[in-house]
Amino acid sequence: MQRRILVPSAVAASLLLAIPASAAAGGPGKSPGGQGAPGAPGIGDPYYPSSGNGGYDVAHYDLRLRYQPATDLLEGTATILATTRQDLSRFNLDFGLTVSEVRVNGRTAGFTRSGGQELEITPAAPLEENRPVTVVVRYSGKPSELKIDGWTAWHRTPDGGVAAQEPASAVWWFPSNDHPLDKATFDISVAVPDGTQAISNGVLRSRSSRLGWTRYNWRSDKPQATYLATLAVGKFDITTDTTANGLPVLNAYSKDLGGNAGAARASVERTAEVAEWLEGVFGPYPFNALGGYVPNVPSGYALETQTRPFYSPRQFANGANVSVVVHELAHQWYGDSVSVKGWKDIWVNEGFARYSQWLWSEKEGEGTAQELADYIYALHPADDPFWTVKPGDPGPDRQFDIAVYDRGALALQALRNAIGDEDFFAVLKGWPAAHADGNASVGDFVQYAEEVSGTPLADLFRTWLYEPSRPAAPAAAAPPSGVSKAPGVTRSDARPAEPRSYRRIAATDTVHDHDRGHGRDQRD
Repeated sequence: MQRRILVPSAVAASLLLAIPASAAAGGPGKSPGGQGAPGAPGIGDPYYPSSGNGGYDVAHYDLRLRYQPATDLLEGTATILATTRQDLSRFNLDFGLTVSEVRVNGRTAGFTRSGGQELEITPAAPLEENRPVTVVVRYSGKPSELKIDGWTAWHRTPDGGVAAQEPASAVWWFPSNDHPLDKATFDISVAVPDGTQAISNGVLRSRSSRLGWTRYNWRSDKPQATYLATLAVGKFDITTDTTANGLPVLNAYSKDLGGNAGAARASVERTAEVAEWLEGVFGPYPFNALGGYVPNVPSGYALETQTRPFYSPRQFANGANVSVVVHELAHQWYGDSVSVKGWKDIWVNEGFARYSQWLWSEKEGEGTAQELADYIYALHPADDPFWTVKPGDPGPDRQFDIAVYDRGALALQALRNAIGDEDFFAVLKGWPAAHADGNASVGDFVQYAEEVSGTPLADLFRTWLYEPSRPAAPAAAAPPSGVSKAPGVTRSDARPAEPRSYRRIAATDTVHDHDRGHGRDQRD
């Protein structure tokens, strides 16, 4: 459809400037003497100042690993292909395991530690701006014993280990520029004892066995944020298939899931069906592989690890729940293909993944998105702290608060009612295509929705994403013609009937509990 162009509203324009220039520039620039300057130890994200680094952009990670489940010993060689963005005398990687050697462009480099996760590397000679650079890091360690700020992102399982966490997990198993602003392609090769499998992102390119070890070679050929890289080692039942369009589908289930095994399979085996439906909502699936995995971990959350979401068994403790699969697969478009510019932009991930669950409910005839919006609005009176969370900038301590999900979805229902279904679904489908394989902010989305709809939307988004109070009216559409309302009375002053899908959707609320609190759960 033709887009009607608007000058961005004040809200959109201001939000477009939200990421510091240093994040885009990648560091402090050249030193006066021309010998380079140290790259910044952070990428410029105020939520997580130590995340990411400045001075370079990574294009590709090649990880060659060996993991022993019995001891949790991980040995690795990471080869990182990058381009310098300034003259560099020194640069950082984010990493926590023990490093034995670093080489830059084939030459031995110096290295030291600082802070909780900074690996400071000094090349043999300064690096010139806009030149390709190859960094090789040899390392080893036990990820489950690595604690940063008192927590770990590594799950130890009865038969192996799992890396799946947000906003950070790479630090525990490979060196990286650990922020979504620096996405890269991946080759992940993992050797494990025979009888054990290694699951990762993308397509399994090959598998071979030698001297009691089996090596699995995985490839992700589209840009991927480092926190979306995953590794699961253990004993799995694996199912494979292809979609009607020829996409390879691989799902994996720990052999010891107990009573949750059937419900997990009944949910995750519908991955291809859900992805096909989501293509009708969000456009073509953005990657070349599909699937999911359920390891035997005690956590309760799920995570949108690219092409192969992670699901905790507890997501299926009350039976099959396809809604969580809908949520994580929606992230393949909203969060994975289009990633945040900064972690404060989390709404452009989570609000849309939650709203996709509402649309699935609508499609299944178990409650429309409007009915869910009315019900959730009514659940939270004006004095509920729910309304003090600002989904457009919740703060690092509230980044995964339920309000980011539910109030975030209410904002989308308000948008739908304001611009109508034709423009609304054009926005949902056009946005992932407009920003494919890149990064975007809340302000970018506001601007895009205004361009497509030809409607000023600053007040709507300010009300639903930024005001720390309950809006004066719910996201509900106007009442039918001829039906009047008393002054100050909304549709939700009386509690609406509970939609049939509500409890299944609410059962996935722990999907958002993958912040640093999970690490605290794993201290023992």
